[in-house]
Amino acid sequence: MRGIAAWLVVLFHIRLSLDWLPPAVIALFAKGYLAVDFFFLLSGFVIWLSWSERLREGGMRAVPGFLWRRLARIWPLHIVMLGATLALVLALAATGRHDAGHYPYAELPLHVLLMQTWGFTDHLAWNDPSWSISTEWAAYLLFTLVAFALDWRRVPSWAVVAAIVALLALLHVAMAGAPTLGTDIWIFGLRRCLIEFAVGGALCSLWERWRDAPLVPALVAISCAVVAFVAKLYGQPETLTVPAAFAAALLALALTSGMRGNPLEIPALHYLGEISYATYLSHFLLFVIVKLALIDDVHGIEPILIALYLVLMLGTSVALHHLVERPAQDWMNRFPARLRRTGNADQAASSST
Repeated sequence: MRGIAAWLVVLFHIRLSLDWLPPAVIALFAKGYLAVDFFFLLSGFVIWLSWSERLREGGMRAVPGFLWRRLARIWPLHIVMLGATLALVLALAATGRHDAGHYPYAELPLHVLLMQTWGFTDHLAWNDPSWSISTEWAAYLLFTLVAFALDWRRVPSWAVVAAIVALLALLHVAMAGAPTLGTDIWIFGLRRCLIEFAVGGALCSLWERWRDAPLVPALVAISCAVVAFVAKLYGQPETLTVPAAFAAALLALALTSGMRGNPLEIPALHYLGEISYATYLSHFLLFVIVKLALIDDVHGIEPILIALYLVLMLGTSVALHHLVERPAQDWMNRFPARLRRTGNADQAASSST
């Protein structure tokens, strides 16, 4: 699902160049930004599954390890893409084509620290998709507190469902005045991520209870997703219906994930999920480069050039995943152990003298 969601975001960002497609298809791609909301829900689900019990068992001593491993997951590739964007901007500036509004040098420290969407600016800048990585980092920091304060396993199922409904309603209220979930990301993006991340954790606790007898809960979840989607079609607010539909769909997908014949088990789709972070972080800059190199007008790019971009995008994702993302993550994850070994060796040497 991560792979599918990442490519929906790609299609969202290039939609204005696809005016040779039917209007209905363009309208569908125009909603590709909603895939980020699925990312947030899925992230909360996975982090709760992987880390909530480990943090509670390890206590505060486990917090630095958790945060370091999450930083190792998201930061290196973000820095590489930020550096690549900076290199492009400097090259454009040398030719007098620098867009000072979209690439403000003064905001670079915020991007390096993953704080660019924490309310310090009133626009997106540099590598636009990285806004969600900034909010994810905030969610990880908050999670270290929530994991100790709340154990969903001790909460009755009906109360967990009620909490999910309340959180989804809170998101709608928190985005009051926003016609879509993609409105004014620099204002609403952080609250959008934090609330959906929390919903994802609660969904995970329901999955853990119901995974051994998933059929009835899955059917109920599918029904809820359909109802929420139909409500959106009939004009109900996107800020309420879409997160609810995605939450129910995520629970249904999780409950049915082990069933025979699941199309999401196709190896190619699984691999798209593996490289999805590289796809998500690199596609925006690559499209900027393609437009600069090949065309003058963003509208009506010929299908052959779009096909070339999509092939380049896939190749770039593979290269970044295997040559940057994974090696950097592994290096950072091993760094604390190497540091401890170095410290122990120094201590032993000091003792021996």
